[in-house]
Amino acid sequence: MASLERAGIRSELVAVPPGESSKSLEQAARLYEECGQCGLDREGLIVAVGGGVCGDVAGFVAATYMRGVSWVQVPTTLLAQIDASVGGKVAVDHPRGKNLIGAIHQPSLVWCDIEALRTLSDRDLRAAMAEALKTGLITNAHYYRWVRRHAEGILGRDRHVLARVVAGACRVKAGIVASDEKEELVGGRGPLVGPGSTLGTRMVLNLGHTLGNNLEAVAGYGVMRHGEAVSVGLVAAGRVALQKGLWSKGWQRELESGLAGLHLPTRIPGLSLDELLVAMRVDKKAYGGRVRWILPVKPGVVAVRDDVTPREVSRVLVEMGASEK
Repeated sequence: MASLERAGIRSELVAVPPGESSKSLEQAARLYEECGQCGLDREGLIVAVGGGVCGDVAGFVAATYMRGVSWVQVPTTLLAQIDASVGGKVAVDHPRGKNLIGAIHQPSLVWCDIEALRTLSDRDLRAAMAEALKTGLITNAHYYRWVRRHAEGILGRDRHVLARVVAGACRVKAGIVASDEKEELVGGRGPLVGPGSTLGTRMVLNLGHTLGNNLEAVAGYGVMRHGEAVSVGLVAAGRVALQKGLWSKGWQRELESGLAGLHLPTRIPGLSLDELLVAMRVDKKAYGGRVRWILPVKPGVVAVRDDVTPREVSRVLVEMGASEK
């Protein structure tokens, strides 16, 4: 606010309570009222300074207030810097699912400052690395292996290492979004998506999220960090891919050891199998009644599949700790 003032730009501060519970229609309604009281019009700008929750709800308000006003992302967590702030997806949660009500509204600018990460908790730093590994798995094997090799520097908060983590992830995600901003559908049993792919590629960013987002919902928003849930989701996607003959045991061991090396969870914390299956069926990634899975083939290449049966999913989830009671 001080720097905006020095530039001759009037600003007003509106605080959003921390936590996933702020991603709600109720919170959005409060922010609409604040925008009106501040006199925000179509020439104004919303600046979201905070983590992924702040960016999602502020972006949702920007997308819908007066049918859309400009906005800027200033992400202050590693997870937001490498994933949530890039791509223009904005949303609030609903009891039926995470990010169920939303839009695509691109920010005018994304400003990532590594210095903002100095006060980030160790748990939040670790959780972000699941998204970093996911980013490499989908289209960039070099980045995937680089993240695994530099786990110590990442957890030790080496500024130069963190800068490369953020820049690498943003480069990959921005390229994917530029080729498929609206997440166009691709065939349910293919194609393979890897470096240079141009059709329907945005969907591959959901690797690990088919289970991950629904773990968050079933556990109760805020119990698991998003990155922690994605970590478990990556393990599940790998095990489903193993059943389909797409992915090798060696790649799966490497994935699980890499996540464990970053102190990330790899098992389901005793949640109900039935609740998880129901949540996945109504997830926004389901099309025509089928759950669409993104499955790894090898680092840097994934496949889009909608032929994963409930029986196959159940077998994997029970192996990973889901409760059949």
